[in-house]
Amino acid sequence: MRMFGKAGKAAAVAAIAALALTACGRTDSGSSGGSSSGSEAFPKGSSIGVALPQKTSENWVLAEKLFNDGLTSAGFKPDVQFANGGVSEQQNQISAMITKGDKLIIVGAIDGAQLGTQLKQAKDAGATVIAYDRLLLNTSNVDYYVAYDNFKVGVLQGQALLDGLKAKKPSGPYNIELFAGSPDDANAKVFFDGAMSILQPKIDDGTLKVVSGQKSFEQAVTQGWKAENAQKRMDTLLAGTYTSASLDGVLSPNDTLARAILTSVKAAGKPLPVVTGQDSEVESVKSILAGEQYSTINKDTRKLVEHSITMVNDIQSGKTPEINDTKSYNNGVKTVPAYLLPPVIVTLANVKTAYVDDPVLGPITK
Repeated sequence: MRMFGKAGKAAAVAAIAALALTACGRTDSGSSGGSSSGSEAFPKGSSIGVALPQKTSENWVLAEKLFNDGLTSAGFKPDVQFANGGVSEQQNQISAMITKGDKLIIVGAIDGAQLGTQLKQAKDAGATVIAYDRLLLNTSNVDYYVAYDNFKVGVLQGQALLDGLKAKKPSGPYNIELFAGSPDDANAKVFFDGAMSILQPKIDDGTLKVVSGQKSFEQAVTQGWKAENAQKRMDTLLAGTYTSASLDGVLSPNDTLARAILTSVKAAGKPLPVVTGQDSEVESVKSILAGEQYSTINKDTRKLVEHSITMVNDIQSGKTPEINDTKSYNNGVKTVPAYLLPPVIVTLANVKTAYVDDPVLGPITK
């Protein structure tokens, strides 16, 4: 069960309702799965569509390989596609998957609110839809959601920022800046809300000071999750706000942006602040080992893809897939049954043990 304070839940629910995003009414979750209708939903060997967004981070690139290998091993025909051309390309790809006869479509959306027509087509064709990592918004035509607990990701990031600041300087006040993800990604606001459930009380009591005054999600967003956009904003903040003031910490929602922020600070010749991240990208894990980036979040893509394929197997055989949250993820039209995996914070203190079973990161951290 996930337990959050009342203030954190209220803030998240209010913000998410305004944007028809995720995590509405974060309450105790239910669990179910394993029941069977006694007949196959579709034949083994069917084509399974996997619509992924742009290749903006290592976890998406890894997901492509894992879905191709895992679905093939499970006896299906994988149809995995990236939409590097944007939303319209992803819309066309999903329509093509339906026309081709894909029996189930897994969607990692670029913009979860822009696929309503295609998801209705999938429903009309009898295809099951699983939202992967990012919730599909404002539609009844999504069956399941599989992801890491995104609000908890933000909570861990906010706490890591506080811990890192205290480790460098026992008492505040601390000067910080806030960065958020892309506004068209449903997860970005949830990450931010989770972090602010930890940081806002410290801003209110004066422990933390956002020197630029840019405290809202709308002021903190990074369009497209692009490193160059984060670096430009950090350049501007350093030149305009930190000519004399010291920058103690930065809330960064992922590793790509964290490294861009650190690049900006280095170029300005200033001491490195405490910077958070997410995704356990190779270069960021190396940065943590080097004492630069303070933290990342381990959301093992292997486990997320593995559970997605388990869902495919269950649905194909006529079983109800395992879910562990039936209340938290309202997409504006329906509450989507979800399976949530727990994220893990990684700092220099646990980096050598966090990836012991990871074939890529394990050798780096030995």
